[in-house]
Amino acid sequence: MALIKVIEHEESEGELKVIYDDLVSKRGKLAEVHKIQSLNPESIVKHMDLYMTLMFGKSPLTRTQREMIAVVVSVTNQCDYCVAHHTEALNKYLKNETIISQLKRDFAKAELSAVDLTLCELAWQLTRVPNITTELLMQKLKTLGVEDRAILDATLVIGYFNFVNRLVLGLGVKLEHDAGKGFKY
Repeated sequence: MALIKVIEHEESEGELKVIYDDLVSKRGKLAEVHKIQSLNPESIVKHMDLYMTLMFGKSPLTRTQREMIAVVVSVTNQCDYCVAHHTEALNKYLKNETIISQLKRDFAKAELSAVDLTLCELAWQLTRVPNITTELLMQKLKTLGVEDRAILDATLVIGYFNFVNRLVLGLGVKLEHDAGKGFKY
C-alpha cells in the first residue's frame, strides 16, 4: 500500500487519463511507479521523458550496460521494485540468468568485461559513498577506452536510478502482482 493517495487508471480523468492511456499504449501497461505520481501528472510526463532519454536514447552505452547499472544501483539501495523491473529488462538484452543472478548477489563476482565491471563499481560507489572521489574509476574507464560521453551517460543513469529508488522506497511503492513482467522494455 502506497503511503500517499494514488489515483488508479479507472478513476483517472482529464490530463491524467490521457497520460495513463498513453503509457499503457506505449509500455503495455501502467506501472506503480507512474501511479505514485498521479497527484502531479506533469511529473509523470517529465519522468518518462528523462527515463526514455537516458535508457533508450542515443548513447555509447549499450542497453545492456544501462540496465546492468540500473540493477546494481537498485540492489545497492535494496529497492526490490526496481530490481525486479530492471532485472526483467536486463534479461531481455543479456539473456544470461547466471550473470544476472551474480549481479544481484555480488556484482564483483559476475563474469563481466573489465569495462562492465568498472561501470558496476562506479554505480555502487556513487550510490553507497557519493562523497568519495571517483577519479580512479574514471581514469580506469578511460584507460579501458571508454569515452567521456559514455562516462557521463553512466553517471546520469546512476543518478536517475538513485532518484527513482528513493521515490519508490520513500512513498511505499509496491511491486505489481505480476512482478514487473509484461512491460515493453
